[in-house]
Amino acid sequence: MKLSSLQQYGIVTANYWAFTLTDGALRMLVVFHFHQLGYTALEIAFLFLFYEFFGIITNLYGGWIGARYGLRLTLWAGTLLQIGALLMLVPVAASWPKLLSVSYVMVAQAISGIAKDLNKMSAKSAIKTVVSETPEEEQKGKKQLFKWVAVLTGSKNALKGVGFFLGGVLLIGFGFNKAVELMAFGLALSFVLTLVLPGDMGRMKKKPMFKDLFSKSKGINALSMARFFLFGARDVWFVVALPVFLETSLNWNFSEIGAFLGLWVIGYGFVQALAPTLRNVWGKKSSPGVSTVKFWSAVLTAIPGLIAIALWRQSDPGIAITAGLIAFGVVFAMNSSIHSYMVLAYTDADSVSLNVGFYYMANAAGRLLGTLLSGALFMLGENATIGMQLCLWCSSVLVLFSWLSSLRLPSLINPVSLKGSSL
Repeated sequence: MKLSSLQQYGIVTANYWAFTLTDGALRMLVVFHFHQLGYTALEIAFLFLFYEFFGIITNLYGGWIGARYGLRLTLWAGTLLQIGALLMLVPVAASWPKLLSVSYVMVAQAISGIAKDLNKMSAKSAIKTVVSETPEEEQKGKKQLFKWVAVLTGSKNALKGVGFFLGGVLLIGFGFNKAVELMAFGLALSFVLTLVLPGDMGRMKKKPMFKDLFSKSKGINALSMARFFLFGARDVWFVVALPVFLETSLNWNFSEIGAFLGLWVIGYGFVQALAPTLRNVWGKKSSPGVSTVKFWSAVLTAIPGLIAIALWRQSDPGIAITAGLIAFGVVFAMNSSIHSYMVLAYTDADSVSLNVGFYYMANAAGRLLGTLLSGALFMLGENATIGMQLCLWCSSVLVLFSWLSSLRLPSLINPVSLKGSSL
């Protein structure tokens, strides 16, 4: 059975959505479960270090595997590895020694991190492979590509936020062990849908050599560097510092923190998905380009610093963090959505998985840097408020580096377009 472009896109997206729900739910399950066992917030955060570290390796090699053997293989591998990671956690028990529990869960999280980045790279690359390219109607084609990249990226983040809530509900209703078992079963159902995808989806006509792992495109290299600093700037205060600050300084309980962060991620995802519409409202009818990347990076640079100043001036910390996080989320979502479009605009369908894999390798490296800096800088502060300020100032510096990297972006000389696509 030959699938249409729309059918391929629908299957890939459905699998990606199912995966994303389990990814968000698993994060909250691990956080809540180990919090109940008496682990500190910092100890819990370190459970996710392997998750981020292996994302760097996975994106680099996963893109090469996808280009050489097809995106269906990497999509299958990512989904099956996530099912395996979930099943690994079924026997975890409160009676286990702390060292065994931490080591075991870190291994499971490493497998989940590999799975997540294989799945994400496959889904993002598949957008490019299931649409037609033509030199005609270039501007219309670019706008369509931006629209569907934004929808996939935004819906993923919104569903990840829903996954945060799902994790809490499953933990309360079924307990940790049964919850991960149920998620593994649900994800297995979504895997069955992918069996009908064509095997050559995303496979390069000329098999890439190992040396082709590293991008030689100036646009991809510069955008990847900007992405590295952008996501480091988010996670340097969002991953460790923010949850610990909310718990220690504002006396929020873990359920409130999980709900708050979940709502933020859902809102962030909606802004990403609506990025093309928001640009139209603001009178920007054309697709985004280099100047758009520079503008949104420059705006974002100021926001973490302003939050830090508000905390330094002893403003109400709850208002400062909430308002600042909303502003940061909106502007960061615009940055991220436009970046995700630009990486596809800079590449062609034949080498898309190589370039997208390289780009998301930089994304994962930025998240790892941000996670490590978040814990280290927060602990350097004399108290939680000073630690939070240090993380926020570091975030502004990292966004500044992202903006400087964007100055090296070349113009889109041969823009991408789509013709007669139902997408």
